[in-house]
Amino acid sequence: MADWAPIAKEYDPLKAGSIDGTDEEPHDRAIWRAMLARYVPNKGVTGDPHLTLFVARLNLQTTEEKLKEVFSRYGDIRKIRLVRDLVTGFSKGYAFIEYKEERALLKAHRDANRLVIDQHEIFVDFELERTLKGWIPRRLGGGFGGKKESGQLRFGGRDRPFRKPINLPNVKNDFYGEGSSEKRNWSREGTRDWRTRDRDHERSRDKRWPERERSWAWGDSERDRDSKEERNRGRERKDRDR
Repeated sequence: MADWAPIAKEYDPLKAGSIDGTDEEPHDRAIWRAMLARYVPNKGVTGDPHLTLFVARLNLQTTEEKLKEVFSRYGDIRKIRLVRDLVTGFSKGYAFIEYKEERALLKAHRDANRLVIDQHEIFVDFELERTLKGWIPRRLGGGFGGKKESGQLRFGGRDRPFRKPINLPNVKNDFYGEGSSEKRNWSREGTRDWRTRDRDHERSRDKRWPERERSWAWGDSERDRDSKEERNRGRERKDRDR
């Protein structure tokens, strides 16, 4: 895990399906689909991918004119491509915006994320289709999106980065006091003293129990003997009275 990072440097569907990037087996069918997919980026897309932003979660009523009005405040825009359905022509809720300068791209990436446009909070990130090796889109089981209800959560992106893996061996050693020799010796001595004290207590209690039993038995025999003597004396008095 020395090369671990919260943002994926290369897309792997199996790692993207893991909350910390350490899973070894796929846990849903979409990951299997992404692993078996042979996706090739659309060669018909033009423009510089390193100057292009991906804008998602758009209101379906948002137009190119509205996007230009909002994103032109960060710099000069070269091209806006709002993705639409081929049959109906309706917006699919995401677009690509290409800037002329990298400075404008970085500023929009920093400030436009979670901006509200037409009552929708948008999501902004760099284009990944042509810049991230091994990229598989959401429609093939990949991507970095997904909702908990659908069971298709994907990690490693800006919106949902990887969580840092827990180093279980170190945690176990610290928990059981195996980190240093001083702590180890101290814990063993403390355990030995505690056990010895309990053992001595048990022994002393075992010794006291027979003594108590003998004292109780002796007391019972004395009481019985006294009661017999009283009864005998009472009989002698009755005989003399007669």
